[in-house]
Amino acid sequence: MVWSDVTRGFYPGRFQPVHWGHINVMRWALERVDELIIGIGTAQESHTPPNPLTAGERVVMLKLAIREAGIDPSRVYIIPIPDILMNSVWPHYVQMFVPRFRYAIARNPLVIRLFKEAGYEVLVPPPFERGRYTSTRLRKMMIEGDPAWRELVPKSVAEFLDEIRVEERMREVMGVD
Repeated sequence: MVWSDVTRGFYPGRFQPVHWGHINVMRWALERVDELIIGIGTAQESHTPPNPLTAGERVVMLKLAIREAGIDPSRVYIIPIPDILMNSVWPHYVQMFVPRFRYAIARNPLVIRLFKEAGYEVLVPPPFERGRYTSTRLRKMMIEGDPAWRELVPKSVAEFLDEIRVEERMREVMGVD
């Protein structure tokens, strides 16, 4: 296959943390594209309530999750992308960091709109139990010490998050005892 003949999709997210909903979107996307570019958004921020994990930790989590889910890692790029806080030019900014792609893959209405305006085709995946699989919900469960969050992420991700003591980190950055 010639490099230019490869069909790629770009899947942005913060992945704070990665969960089975994200994995389901990746599987769905890889049924439609040859390669998937995972853009780790807000890469510059960590140790805050909405973004407790570093970009490097998110790369590790994604690699672990992809391996555990049986996704071929040779079909996936994982690229951290810092924010620019200028929505209208964001899709063009993303192009500086990632290989050329044809599709944006998103459910977020703003992301969909921005990529359409930039001339991209957008693939909108199904919600995959969106009420159950949200990183916001997972972070809340971690802060509260609810062990059920571990069921919502791949086992290897839960082990990694335990290793970096994510629950303790989150309680400390939230100022919760």
